[in-house]
Amino acid sequence: MEILVGEPIATCLSPSVYDMICKLGFEVRESCDISSIVTQNGEVCWKKITDCMVYTESAQGLDHPESVRLLGPVCQAVHLHLSSLPEGQFEMRYAPALQWTGVPELFPEILGALRSPESPSICLSLMKLSSCLERALGDVYLLIGKDCPFLLRDLLASEELAQVFGQPVMDVLKVFVGSPRGLNLRNVLWHGFAAPQEVPPKYCSMMVLLTAGLGQLLTGFLQQTNFTLAHRPFVTLTSLEDLIVFPDVTSEVLSVLEEVMKKSTFILKIMLPYWEVALTKLKSHRFADCAILLLMQLETGLRRVFAEVNECPKRLLTAESTALYTTFDEILAKHLNDGKINQLPLFLGEPAMEKAAVGSLINLAGTYVSRCHPASQLKKQVLSCEGSVGAWPLLPLPEEAEREPVRSEGDSETDVCSSLITEIVAELCCHVPETHRAAHLPGPLPPEEWPRLLHVLCSIPVQTLFCPRAVLEVLAVLRRVSVHCRRVCGQVAVCVELRRRQWEDRSLRSRQRRNYLRLVRSMKLLSPMLYLILLLIALELINIHMVLGKNASEYQQYLRFLKCILQYTENLAACTRQDRNKWDDAVRLTHTALLKIWTFIEKKQMLMHLAEKSTIKVV
Repeated sequence: MEILVGEPIATCLSPSVYDMICKLGFEVRESCDISSIVTQNGEVCWKKITDCMVYTESAQGLDHPESVRLLGPVCQAVHLHLSSLPEGQFEMRYAPALQWTGVPELFPEILGALRSPESPSICLSLMKLSSCLERALGDVYLLIGKDCPFLLRDLLASEELAQVFGQPVMDVLKVFVGSPRGLNLRNVLWHGFAAPQEVPPKYCSMMVLLTAGLGQLLTGFLQQTNFTLAHRPFVTLTSLEDLIVFPDVTSEVLSVLEEVMKKSTFILKIMLPYWEVALTKLKSHRFADCAILLLMQLETGLRRVFAEVNECPKRLLTAESTALYTTFDEILAKHLNDGKINQLPLFLGEPAMEKAAVGSLINLAGTYVSRCHPASQLKKQVLSCEGSVGAWPLLPLPEEAEREPVRSEGDSETDVCSSLITEIVAELCCHVPETHRAAHLPGPLPPEEWPRLLHVLCSIPVQTLFCPRAVLEVLAVLRRVSVHCRRVCGQVAVCVELRRRQWEDRSLRSRQRRNYLRLVRSMKLLSPMLYLILLLIALELINIHMVLGKNASEYQQYLRFLKCILQYTENLAACTRQDRNKWDDAVRLTHTALLKIWTFIEKKQMLMHLAEKSTIKVV
């Protein structure tokens, strides 16, 4: 990329951010006794740390620079303590207090990095620690709150975490990782602004101690409240198709990459150590570490190209606290803040590299479809749920169950629901792209064709390159709806199988037999209802970018509608639990939900309406 040839770049940190991270914490020269910070048993003395917090005169905000200055000697004492502590003593003193993170195996690895002269290892450790800490804090938040904040700064500012750990402790975290006015270590590293040598190791040591201290405070809170901390499950890629999308990287390719790294103008010289460690991690099969380093360096390199091609060189540096950083969101946006076309996607439209060894990767990129994007994950969820609903007719039922009479209070309501489902599905089918309709079928689409239509809709490509926050927010709600639909499917199947065995064993009491028959009858309504929701999701997904055409008021109304559907699926999942069996309630909930769906569809404010049946253009 000849466009990138120019003066070597000494730092990607703006002057004030550079001073904050590299200088302020070293101005106070006095030494600090480690015994005033942590006891022999590993108990963190929080008062010594929180006393370093300095507040503005109005007492409404932190004086971040002055707080960093006072914390400097504390961090240095902690670093000397941890980096000289034998591994056995570290485990004995701090391991129990680090269990709450859910990843206790990370900390011996960090301890090894603190003793290593390699600065990239320190930065990698801080990135992994800040990420794990953010997730663990979210789990703690959910002990009290309902919806975990999306942004770390909002999470650290929440009343819920202040209730658990205390406000002074949360202020300490804000100085280290929660505010652009402070050290902001998490964002500066994860977005690729800090070179390896620019991050003092003592801040990594301090973050380890703070994490242990949080664990100790949490233990006290859990003992007082009798709460139990539960960790949200990690995302696991189980599909073989997702895991083998890229070709193997051979030793020949690796040797080429080593040469390219030294000569490429895409890689900043100050960032080269990250690339070297990433290559080492790749060779040793530490793929997650390699991906972390390459992801943030990809952002750094693309930011440099972005700044060059859009003639805004200042955007290469970290922004001041009053402005936003230039991150992937803006680097890959279609337009700049001033409305001009972002030149980066146009520039990258041509092959970025000419070496033959990476030709297979370039060819693959031309046909690659995102596997892990929320839109792609939603398609998989829809098809998985469809498969589960489609298996319901295959569930064996006792022959005598069909002959046994049952009185159901919801019979008339079930008939009304069935009519509404037929009308709504007919309306939804009108908004299937013309190129994907089954032209040979006259009249309404019969139920046996609904699965085929779902597969057709999920085969339509959805643009993932430019996905503003509004698009991602809608996708998040739709994914939660599909999760609850899948849960309902599983619960109904388990309940049917259990009750069938009990029926055949004649172990069901009279009331339980009637409840089982209600379940069987409810399935005949819930099955088409779930198909309706899946069809709605699939149609909204292929038109997802039309949400950008809504004004603020229309967008909020649309979100409220989707959240009504989400509430319905949550309630339905609760009714169909094995310990609930509220099948008549499920019918009533379904009737109410159908009326809301029909009312909103009549307003023609769905994304499928806004698309005006036009052919979707895929970039």
